[in-house]
Amino acid sequence: MTKLLRAPTGAQITTIKAVLFLLCLLPAIDLALGWRADALGANPIETLTRAGGEWTLRFLLITLAVTPLRRLTGLHWLIRLRRMLGLFAFAYGTAHFATYLWLDQFFDWGAIARDILERPFITVGFAAFVLLVPLAATSNAFAIRRLGGRRWQALHRAVYAIAILGVLHYWWLVKADLLEPFLYALILAALLGARAWWRELERRRQLAVSPPAPALNRAVIRIVPK
Repeated sequence: MTKLLRAPTGAQITTIKAVLFLLCLLPAIDLALGWRADALGANPIETLTRAGGEWTLRFLLITLAVTPLRRLTGLHWLIRLRRMLGLFAFAYGTAHFATYLWLDQFFDWGAIARDILERPFITVGFAAFVLLVPLAATSNAFAIRRLGGRRWQALHRAVYAIAILGVLHYWWLVKADLLEPFLYALILAALLGARAWWRELERRRQLAVSPPAPALNRAVIRIVPK
């Protein structure tokens, strides 16, 4: 078991990915079955919309947790699960947005535009989704080669802003019980704080390294064989 966790084979990682994929589908399946059985409460559209948004935020936080978990445990193969988790965050975000456009607003573009402009929690939620689109579109090897590793990494750092906007969107949506958005904000603060701390440690380590000795400024005599 320890060997599997430390250094799984390619086939084992494929199996882990398949199991993870099915687990990530469970919230959607549960909501679909609830919709079919008319078991989503008095306002099923609100239940669908809210659940889609909550799972988007959860998957964003899980995706951000992969790197700290890898560093703390030494399980470097976990990084190979991050792309799938990020794409599920986008999938649930798309479902959340589509439910709002279709079932809530019935594609009333005027009302949608007014909501985006006049209701702050929708404004930040829309901004988060817009920022999420290019990240999903470039989550593939072709985009990494086309953009180059450095530019690709700079683009995907937008996930930090997306997660902050997502927490803010949920915080402003909830009017009474703020416990759940507070917990999400706390988790996000811990994840971003860990990254900032590790970056600061790396900066200090680099500053502590002695600079290379300067080259001696001496004349060089060339010996050319006759």
